[in-house]
Amino acid sequence: MLQAVRSRADAQVQAVVTVLARLDADVVVLTGVDYDYGQSAITALAADLKEAGHPYPFALALRPNTGVQTGLDLDGNGKTGQARDAQGYGRFAGQGGMAILSRYPLGDPRDFSGLLWRDLPGANLPTDMTEAARAVQLLSTSGHFDVPLSYAPAKTLHLLVWYATPPVFDGPEDRNGRRNQDEAAFWLRLTEGKLPWSPPESPFVLLGQPNLDPVDGDGRHDAIAALLADPALQDPQPKGTSGHIDKGQRGDPALDTAFYPKGVGGLRVDVLLPSAGLQVQAAGVLWPADSDPFAATLAAASRHRPVWADIDLP
Repeated sequence: MLQAVRSRADAQVQAVVTVLARLDADVVVLTGVDYDYGQSAITALAADLKEAGHPYPFALALRPNTGVQTGLDLDGNGKTGQARDAQGYGRFAGQGGMAILSRYPLGDPRDFSGLLWRDLPGANLPTDMTEAARAVQLLSTSGHFDVPLSYAPAKTLHLLVWYATPPVFDGPEDRNGRRNQDEAAFWLRLTEGKLPWSPPESPFVLLGQPNLDPVDGDGRHDAIAALLADPALQDPQPKGTSGHIDKGQRGDPALDTAFYPKGVGGLRVDVLLPSAGLQVQAAGVLWPADSDPFAATLAAASRHRPVWADIDLP
């Protein structure tokens, strides 16, 4: 990623910079961002944005579980040390993590990513999961974090961020589907006070990529539906203006946040959920109609489209 940013010739990076400049948000959570210990990649991206007239003086790359090897042959192919044998799929430690760009100071995060999957109350583990795997497999594919943001003197907004595994690319044991379900359920257990950590302090915003649509596509839809209905949260139901058609799908296409080819179509797999009581002034998905010249730039940046909200903080 660092090489791609520094080259100033990578089409996707340049599209991302253009999209973020168009968004002009105070705080941005990015997924699919490679992690490095020196924060060099996200710092380089922030430098590009500053040059484009949109400075983000505070940048934080969150160390993910992706690519961190378990030492086990998790996929049963007789080999260890490969991408699917890691805590989260990754060809190297830190591939495809998360990062935050902010115009306000960021504090030290609470990192929940070391929780063993088996230790989540009500964990839906695969029936064929070995004891050795149960003893080392972490719940978080990339991570679950609580990042404090200081938006005014003595005022803090907590960013609860996560990036879950897609509920596909497995077999009849539905390992990824079960894990994806439990990665969403983690936040319910946290707000219910059923985990070793205290519930998040209000105000907070739960945001990230659950990779799970409440009605369409693969996955255990009840998991994200339960999160959207959690009384500790509110769903502003951000919509775009794209006119794409999803044949045979039941969800409102205006709520979709990503488009997958080969018959899958649009899905709502990215969310931004403020805590109950926060005043949401407006919310949406930056997804214009295909006739809009900016649509091509968005598609070049990612198959996902940015979800945004304007919040009136206390």
